[in-house]
Parts: sequence; C-alpha cells; structure tokens
Amino acid sequence: MVAALPLLPIVMVSAVVLVDLLGGSGMTWLPLLATGPALAATTNGPRGVLCVGLLGAAVGAVLGIRDDAPDDQLAVVLAALLAVTLAGCLASALRGRRERVLAAVRSVAEAAQHALLQPIPATVGPFRVAVRYSAAAAEARIGGDLYALVSTPYGVRMIVGDVRGKGLPAVGTAALVVGVFREAAYDEPDLLAVVARIERSLARNLGSDDFVTAVVAGYPREGQLEVVNCGHAPPLLVRDSAVVPVDPDRPAPPLGLRTLSGETPTLQVLPFADGDQLLLYTDGVTEARNHAREFYPLADGLARHTSDEPSHTVTALHDELLAHVGGRLHDDAALLLLHKPTAPEAPVPHAPTESHHMDSYSPQIG
Repeated sequence: MVAALPLLPIVMVSAVVLVDLLGGSGMTWLPLLATGPALAATTNGPRGVLCVGLLGAAVGAVLGIRDDAPDDQLAVVLAALLAVTLAGCLASALRGRRERVLAAVRSVAEAAQHALLQPIPATVGPFRVAVRYSAAAAEARIGGDLYALVSTPYGVRMIVGDVRGKGLPAVGTAALVVGVFREAAYDEPDLLAVVARIERSLARNLGSDDFVTAVVAGYPREGQLEVVNCGHAPPLLVRDSAVVPVDPDRPAPPLGLRTLSGETPTLQVLPFADGDQLLLYTDGVTEARNHAREFYPLADGLARHTSDEPSHTVTALHDELLAHVGGRLHDDAALLLLHKPTAPEAPVPHAPTESHHMDSYSPQIG
C-alpha cells in the first residue's frame, strides 16, 4: 500500500480522463484534474507534483479541445490547475523540510536517550539483565522514567525511578537523578548514603511540588540483596516460580520530599540466591488500562512469562502490555529484570559440609 502511494495522483488523472471519455460530458469533470497535483503534494517531492500538474494540464487541454469547450472556461480550468500545481510544489517542499527537521530531532533524541539511559549489557557481575523502556511520546524517544545499573567496588547497584510530570522538565530531572546515582554508587559504601546524595541534589534543584519515586537496590555480597524504596511501586521477587512483591518495611516518601515529611528511607536486606529474579518497573506498566479500564496485571504476567532468559521475559511482558492497552501506551514504562543464574554444580566433597539455605525466606507482603 505504501509503495503504491506515489502512483495515486496518476490514477486520479487517469480516472478523470476515463470518465470524460465514457461520459462525453464536456467540462463537467475536467476541474477534478486538480486533485492529481493536490494529492501528489502529500506523497511526492516538488518535481513529482510539477510532473503530475503538467500532465493534468496537457490532458485537460486535449479533452477541452475534443469536447469543444468554450475558450474562457477552458482557460479558467487550466489556470486553476496551474495554481493548484504551484501551491502543491510549495507544500511539498515545506513538508520535505519538516520531515528532515523531524529526522534530525529524532536523531538528537536518540543520542540523548543513549546518554541518559545507557545500554545495559546482558551480563553484569553475577547477573543476567534485561531492560525494556517505552516513552509514551514515541516521537520523543525519551521521557520521565529512568533506570541505571552499574558495577561498583561495593557490588552491582541499580535504580529505577519515575519523575513527576512529563516533557523536557521531567527529562532534565531524570538526567540529574541518573547522573548523581552513577557518581554516588561508585563513591559511597553505604546504599543509604547513595540515596541521601540523590536527595540532597534534588533538594537543590527541584521545585516544591516536584519529586521522584524510585527503588535503589544493591548486591553487596554473595546471596544478599539490599533494597531502598522511596515511594515507588514494590519490586517483584521471583523464587521457585512464585511471584511476591517486596513491600518496604516502613513506607518512605519519594525523593525530593524528605524535608517536607521528615521521614527517612530504610534499608531492606533480603536473601537473593541462585535462580532468583527481581523485576523493577515504573507505574506506566501497572497503571496501563485496557478498553474496559482494567489495570495490567503485572504479577500475573510475570508468573506466565518467567524464564531463565531475562530478555525473553521482558519482551513477552512488553508485548503483552501493548496488547493490553491496544497498541499505544499513555505513560512512560520501564522494566528492568535481574536474574541470578544457577551456578554449575560443584563436585561432591568426600567429607560432609554445612550448607546454608534461604528458601524459607518470604518477603513481607503488604
């Protein structure tokens, strides 16, 4: 269909000629020749519009003479056709210029996205990782959701957050949070100190009504995961095919509102063994509604699509999310899945050794 679009103006001119020849109706149909260059202006460049217009003028002159049309009426038709052709050439040139500007803007937005949301490798430290991000404004490519994952001297650390608001101010705030997180994650041994650095930076730069919800997590040592939740949706822990939300022990305000509430976030420590997975996400996923105004059931979807390959899981979740909303998201959405693969079995020692199991742990469910 798309490949046939440039031929439509010629088809329109041919249709007018056919109707005139079959109907023998004189000047009745000749004014419709102007639809040829008008339509060409939406699909072709200025040269194509001019060619269609000249073709229409030539055909109109021949048909007018054949039908013994009055000279003054034929002159009006040809003048109108010429005017439409010139206007179409101008419109086509302006459309081409806008398309080039839009392409340049998209390339800049893509570069900004790569700078703000740097690609995350499939393997980071002991983890396999997959990320999927979709901006509600597809032309913008970036939005107010943010994520980052870095390997530091204090273990793998990550953040997923959601900036209040939309547009360029939200993108600027997201860039600020990600930049501070990447720097603090390398400098601060304590995960709470990383969060405090972000809080102080936002306090200096945000307005009184602005804030950022976020989950900051770290893997400081083998088998142990730290989580700090600042007013964000609880991560989902996958263990033994069960999906459980990791609710905070004590609710904490979003980043940027600590001075108003006086509450400070707490550090949760939970076991994270081989085979476990953790999904961090933004509310653009869980608050996505279908035509019946039903929210997308992320926990159920994760239970259906969990696999040992994180990229397959997040792709299936994203595709199901788009199908749930009818193909277009109305809010930014981010998914970050962390999977600790099962280590190869070690040889069985001759002497019995102690082993430590953490299967009895169950995160607090709110």
